[in-house]
Amino acid sequence: MPPAKTAYVCLPCRASYKQRHPSPGDDVRVCPRCAGPLIHVGSAFAPPRRRDTAAWRTLSVLLHAGIRFRKDCCFGGPGYRPRTLSEVRERMTYARRSGEPFAQALLRREVP
Repeated sequence: MPPAKTAYVCLPCRASYKQRHPSPGDDVRVCPRCAGPLIHVGSAFAPPRRRDTAAWRTLSVLLHAGIRFRKDCCFGGPGYRPRTLSEVRERMTYARRSGEPFAQALLRREVP
């Protein structure tokens, strides 16, 4: 059986690559296009289309907040993730008003 693969993303190039899982001591993965560092996003990641700049901006906010797309054996997927910038803004406003951590507010399905 071939080794399992996981997704890596280059935000400046708006590209996603499937590569083998990182092992302890692995060096930083490098983008084949720009030679910049790749970000490990997880095996449940589905990349947006390259021309969809709004979706890539949303993804950038999620990744910089520390949110990844890992499979969970009990729930069958990574859970809810915002898909539009308006959803991100709504959750940012909620986090500011309530004092909830930003990363936790981004994972809320509905904002109270």
